[in-house]
Amino acid sequence: MTHGFQIVAFPMYESYVGVRKGNCAALLAPQASGGLALFGQPAYLVAGNLGVKMIQHDGHYFVSKKEKLPATPEREKELEEFSAELSDALLPTA
Repeated sequence: MTHGFQIVAFPMYESYVGVRKGNCAALLAPQASGGLALFGQPAYLVAGNLGVKMIQHDGHYFVSKKEKLPATPEREKELEEFSAELSDALLPTA
């Protein structure tokens, strides 16, 4: 995979290929056709783990285990751009 993505391992998801760029990552599932498809949703990394966006009583956060980061406009934009770049990179080439 090109486009500046790094291949990374997420031990809890050893059946999937992890890709990372900046502070964002996603899991890719190998396909029978030999390609890769997005598994789940791209995530913002929190302490090196895939985070999920949550709304808590005091604001919006990216959370993983006991760690959390505020979901600032900058972080949300980075995740949005990562998602768009990953979608483009996964499009089949003719």
